[in-house]
Amino acid sequence: MNPAEDYILSQKEPFRSILLQLQMLIESTIPELELKYKYRIPFYYLGGKPFCYLNVPKKKAYVDVGFWSSAHLTVHLDQMVTEGRKVMKSLRYSTLDEIDVSVLTEILQDAQNVNHRGFWKK
Repeated sequence: MNPAEDYILSQKEPFRSILLQLQMLIESTIPELELKYKYRIPFYYLGGKPFCYLNVPKKKAYVDVGFWSSAHLTVHLDQMVTEGRKVMKSLRYSTLDEIDVSVLTEILQDAQNVNHRGFWKK
């Protein structure tokens, strides 16, 4: 098992189930993504460039789906959290029921379009 999958499977519930659902949705939306283990968390890369990450912050009660260089995203910005971060924006989930598949899918597709336009740096 690779370290990214180990990270996901080693989380306590409900975070393990949330991460597994997010992994399935992310990989089925953009199959060409490569799951790596960077910065001690699961990190998706597209065409060798950082794309998004999954994180369960210690002492927090949510799963964070962060988007790399999200300043160029154009959809559902009102549902994303920045909390003082200048570049990163994320979606946060505390339960499986909070995952809105259409919102996540549209953001992933928007991020993929941004990636293809070449805005993101390695």
